Amino acid sequence: MSRNAVNVVERLQQAGYQAFAVGGCVRDLLLDLEPKDFDVATSATPEQVRATFRNARLIGRRFKLVHVHFGREIIEVATFRASHADEGEDSPPQDSENARQSESGRLLRDNVYGTLEQDAQRRDFTINSLYYDVRTGNIHDFAHGLHDIRNRQVRLIGDPVQRYLEDPVRMLRAVRFAAKLDFEIEQHSAAPLIEMADLLHDIPAARLFDEVLKLLLSGKGEETFELLCRYDLFAPLFPDTDEALEHNADYTLRLIRQALRNTDERIRQQRPVTPAFLFAALLWPALPERIRELEHRGVPSVPAQQQAAQELLAEQCRHTAIPKRFSIPLREIWDLQPRLERRSGRRADQMLEHPRFRAAYDFLLLREGAGEDTGGLGAWWTTYQDASENKRREMIRELADGPATSKRPRNRRKRKPRAQAD
Repeated sequence: MSRNAVNVVERLQQAGYQAFAVGGCVRDLLLDLEPKDFDVATSATPEQVRATFRNARLIGRRFKLVHVHFGREIIEVATFRASHADEGEDSPPQDSENARQSESGRLLRDNVYGTLEQDAQRRDFTINSLYYDVRTGNIHDFAHGLHDIRNRQVRLIGDPVQRYLEDPVRMLRAVRFAAKLDFEIEQHSAAPLIEMADLLHDIPAARLFDEVLKLLLSGKGEETFELLCRYDLFAPLFPDTDEALEHNADYTLRLIRQALRNTDERIRQQRPVTPAFLFAALLWPALPERIRELEHRGVPSVPAQQQAAQELLAEQCRHTAIPKRFSIPLREIWDLQPRLERRSGRRADQMLEHPRFRAAYDFLLLREGAGEDTGGLGAWWTTYQDASENKRREMIRELADGPATSKRPRNRRKRKPRAQAD
């Protein structure tokens, strides 16, 4: 357990409130996994929690929470919540500041507070509904979460259809936990997924971007992708790529799987990963068809590629809002692909000095690994990077000589002989 989480729980208990470590940290510790963060549930309201800790900050409107800061570690503290159906006569109505739902049933605001038992039933999955009392060492399990951990199952609490309607992102969370923990999604929780996948179109694009990062940068990206495809949850996130999967399945699957495999390996090795490269790979299979359409309409090749990339990214951002800090390097990786082919003169050396060269080169190898024929371009750049100066000049000369030998000689008009003077 995090010492800071234990400190938060103990101080809240000393102040007269109920408090427990809750959710994923308890689940992961039971599975001998290292929790990434620690959450606390308490009977104290957010305002009472903030009054207890000088280093606390109140956040959120949809779900009011308190972040207690300990240097770089943040302990998230949430107040016990009740279902809207459990509200008493004195509770505020659902269109008040405390609770609000959309016409489809999606929770827009959920700050109806309740008891520990009510809070357990409001949580999404049984395996996340475990409350650990750090003082006594007891685990409170109101939803049979320990049973599902033993049986390696992801199970929703309550009626799956209703819970997905309240928050469609729960469908993505079910897939994420199943992939991360190597669990199965329990059959009743899995049954509505395909039919309800389109509900994700109603989720704000910025929130879906955050969810995609959790899904694909967890170290289990390849397994997550397979589950997203199985339950038709990939299409609402990447509609253009899903269309490419239908028209060119072999190439698209090879490219995406290899990109995710590489990302998972880097995460296992604790090497840095960037969403820009992964999103470049996820969207690349949808780009060629857009380029061909523009070229068919008479747009030259280079402007066609630039326009297609801009349109594809704009369309994608309506589904998952990619921030500029990632979309700009993504575009650079794409734009450098045709430039890697132009190596005459000083261009190759200038390319090596480009800050995005390594990412563009890795992306070129990824394309080749998926089956694209680039005429050995990846091998050429692999050799060129490690070659001596003389070897590099020789490689550039060979490029210049190669096309010249294959060209047909120009037919020059024969000059008429000059008339000789009499």
